[in-house]
Amino acid sequence: MTGNDAVPLDSPHTPTHGFSRAAQGTIYRDGLSGTRSLVPVHPDVLQAAAHQVMSPEASAYVTGSAGAERTAAANRAAFDRWQIWPRVLRDVSQRDLSTELFGARRPTPFVLAPLGVMEMLDAEADVAVARAAAALGVPYTLSNQASRPMEEVVAATPDAPHWFQLYWTSSDGLNASLLGRAEASGCEAIVITLDTHLFGWRTRDLDLAYSPFSRGLGIAQYTSDPVFARLVRERVQAAGGSADSVPAAEVETFQSVFSTPTLTWGDLAKARAWTTLPIILKGIMHPDDATAALDAGVDGVWVSNHGGRQVDQSVPTLAALPEIAERLGGRVPIVFDSGIRGGADAAIALALGASVVAIARPYAYGLAIAGQAGVQEVVRNHIAELEITMALAGHTSVGQLGTASVRAV
Repeated sequence: MTGNDAVPLDSPHTPTHGFSRAAQGTIYRDGLSGTRSLVPVHPDVLQAAAHQVMSPEASAYVTGSAGAERTAAANRAAFDRWQIWPRVLRDVSQRDLSTELFGARRPTPFVLAPLGVMEMLDAEADVAVARAAAALGVPYTLSNQASRPMEEVVAATPDAPHWFQLYWTSSDGLNASLLGRAEASGCEAIVITLDTHLFGWRTRDLDLAYSPFSRGLGIAQYTSDPVFARLVRERVQAAGGSADSVPAAEVETFQSVFSTPTLTWGDLAKARAWTTLPIILKGIMHPDDATAALDAGVDGVWVSNHGGRQVDQSVPTLAALPEIAERLGGRVPIVFDSGIRGGADAAIALALGASVVAIARPYAYGLAIAGQAGVQEVVRNHIAELEITMALAGHTSVGQLGTASVRAV
């Protein structure tokens, strides 16, 4: 098969060397009959279109960041300081986006980042996202703040790769239960998010006086958990309440156990006792913490500042990536997020040391506009643009992207 052959876009086994051609062909062929894509391709237009259909609360929650939102802006601006350096007269007819990760060959270097409370955008929520990711063979990181229990999502996409994100709660029993459920469900890795030991100062949510969690949204992983259910029963009994008071007790229990500011490096050893799955630490932004992660024996590092949602005026992720990659020296994979808006961004991140790149807000916008199909188109467009960018830069595989592929401005 050559790079010009059309291939189906709804198969997890899609040959990556024809993906971009097929994506363009589908869009232009549909255009002959007056049909346009379900979601805009341009990232700014995509975001604007999503805001037209989202509620004010959903818009604030998905797009909002901490404080004056300078970190979110800095994440994007950091990409402006790098340019892709094209090379010509190289045979790029056969292109391969596949990459090795945790013992499996993945068709692309993309994963979907964990995003919570997707029920604010679409009734199918996490299930819709999972089905879209499964259609393209992209691992989906199930959020700890999901709208659907992990078992339901995995059952809907049983042959697809799933990871599970843990927000380390103040209850070790609950932490162990969540990780045990993730492993029993067939998840392939655990992502421990480290930068939410306190809620960030999210000004858009504060201006609306709106938190989805206080309304019982985004806590399905908790309410479906037997340990959490026991904690709720104990709270209801202690207050002398009845079954009618359970929903309020669930919210109160969540608020009392969510995350913990006492978490330290020494606590990570507990996770090894709770699961045999590979462990990735999400929220690493300093090279010294990357070294500490290696010393802790984790299996991967996720460079992220939570899309700017936690600390205003934080170091942007792309600025942190090269030194972290140098410090790790290829000993563990690096996942990268915060600021990715398309395939060209992904190419820069991969060139600067990322092993795989996580898509976040863009797929949420696709979900808001067109549900599962919208997510699939957004992810398809990221994959297609990466393949085109890689080939136009003179490379035929992801592994060829490196510091010589980009130029600092």
